[in-house]
Amino acid sequence: MSVSDVIKRSFLDGFTQTDITTAKVLVTLGLTVILALYIFFVYRYQTRSVFYSKEFNVSMAAVSVVTASIVLAIQSNVVVSLGMVGALSIVRFRNAVKNPMDLLYLFWSISCGIVCGAGLYEIAVITCIVVTILILLLDLLPAGKPPYLLVVNASVDVQEKVLGIAKTFAKGCRVKSRSWSQGHLSMILELRTAREQELLSACEQVEGVEAVSLMSYDGEVRS
Repeated sequence: MSVSDVIKRSFLDGFTQTDITTAKVLVTLGLTVILALYIFFVYRYQTRSVFYSKEFNVSMAAVSVVTASIVLAIQSNVVVSLGMVGALSIVRFRNAVKNPMDLLYLFWSISCGIVCGAGLYEIAVITCIVVTILILLLDLLPAGKPPYLLVVNASVDVQEKVLGIAKTFAKGCRVKSRSWSQGHLSMILELRTAREQELLSACEQVEGVEAVSLMSYDGEVRS
């Protein structure tokens, strides 16, 4: 037997197996399941998405358990851990997470599985509590009121009158789009106002205005 064979055997004998008992596996996976269910219900309560995806929520909760089992397997056998790293390196995720909050919950679920799998149960529980409190507190902060879009269809000669009325009943008024064809004007104004009905009534009373509508943004306020 060569020197290299002796070194390899001593390395594998020293690091191949670690003491991972059945009780530890059951405790780790049991606590992970409890925390995964906790994340599941927090996401279900807090999510503001119009189209709530139960499949995403279930998958997110299951990710914690799967991640914890992977960490346990890595701790138990160094050979298995090297093979698992190689296998996971070829995994490609094709579904893009569009909502930043969904990305937060997904990362929270994965980190919970990693921490539980490493046996740091207190850190996992405290982190879940702190993250929940932080999310609920920040959610209570008032968001800025989104601006309106005033869409006006009228003749070209009443353009200045409509702009004057919009500046009277609203603030931060600016033209987002303006187009005309054969004497007819189509204009979109971005503005902020608390007198929506008065603004619409004043625009309708202008001679030459054919149609006027007020729409609000469906989304988050960026500024």
